[in-house]
Formats: sequence, structure tokens, C-alpha cells
Amino acid sequence: MNPTSQRWSKHLWPWLAMVLILTAASFQLRSQGRSWWCACGRPYLWVSDAQGPHNSQHLLDPYSFTHVLHGLLLCGLLVSVVPRLVPAKQLFLAVCVETLWEVFENSAFVIQRYRAATMALGYEGDTIANSLGDILCCAIGFLLARRLGLWGSVALFLLTEVVLLLWIHDSLLLNVVMLIYPIDAIKAWQTAP
Repeated sequence: MNPTSQRWSKHLWPWLAMVLILTAASFQLRSQGRSWWCACGRPYLWVSDAQGPHNSQHLLDPYSFTHVLHGLLLCGLLVSVVPRLVPAKQLFLAVCVETLWEVFENSAFVIQRYRAATMALGYEGDTIANSLGDILCCAIGFLLARRLGLWGSVALFLLTEVVLLLWIHDSLLLNVVMLIYPIDAIKAWQTAP
């Protein structure tokens, strides 16, 4: 094998592995009972109503921005923990972590926890399309973090959190707080009209 072919195959495997991971995740989510796309029969690429019945049922929704934040955080973590790993392999690891989260997030345990502890009272779980969209958003967040650097990523993270709090009364940090330690006053604020 010539050096060009070796370099090509060396850098190609993370991308092929990501395709395999996403395929495996799709089958795992389907085995958990997740639908491929919204049962409404009309696939949308984007829905903007975070409280409506179409949230988490189409490719992208307001919570997709929290998955971009996952990518920012995972990039920072991976750059700190495995700094010498090439970016494509770091991205592969970020996609693996996000994929594991999507499978866990759509387990009966987490779905019940969301219903009990957060404002997602009627949450039924994500469709497979939405989970794949969330993983894509994480990858986009990772790539943005690589481009923006530390302080640009911090600024984007904080700006996104503030916009989400004002827009949908939720954010990544607030979601984590409510899953771990629900606060009734926050839940009341989130569900107020």
C-alpha cells in the first residue's frame, strides 16, 4: 500500500465508523419502540414549538441547540483528555458519546424521569430521525468548538443558554438540574403560559 493510500485509509475509518455507529443506534432505538419519524405523516425538518406535540418528532427542534452545546462540551473535554488524537478521531468519540446518550435518553427510565421531573409532561421520547438530528447537532457543535477555540465556545455556550431560557424557558444546564434535582418553582415557571 502506498503512503497516500495509507493516509487515506487512516483518516477514512473514523467516518466509516460513525456511519456504522449511527446505523447501530437507529436499530437499537427501533428495538426500543421508537418510530422512524413523526406519526403525523408529514416529515418536517424543523419545528419551533418546544411544548407542542411535534417536538422531538422531526429532525430538528428547539432542543437541537442543546445538542450543539453537547458538542461544544465534548470537544473541550476531548481536547483536554486526548489532545494528541487527531480531530477526526476526537469527533468520532464525541459522536459515540452522544449516540450512547440518545439511546439512554430514549429508555423508559429516562422518559419517565423527564415526565415526572421536568416540564416535558407528555414526552414520549424522540423519533429516530430526531435522535439522528441531535447527534448531527452535537457533531456541528464539536466542529464549531474546534473553529471558535475556548473563549469563542464559552461565549457561544452562554449566549445559547440565555436565548433558550428566554425562548423556551429551558436550556441544557436547566434541563440537567431538573433531571437531577427537580425544583418546583422552576417547573412552575417553565410551564406557566
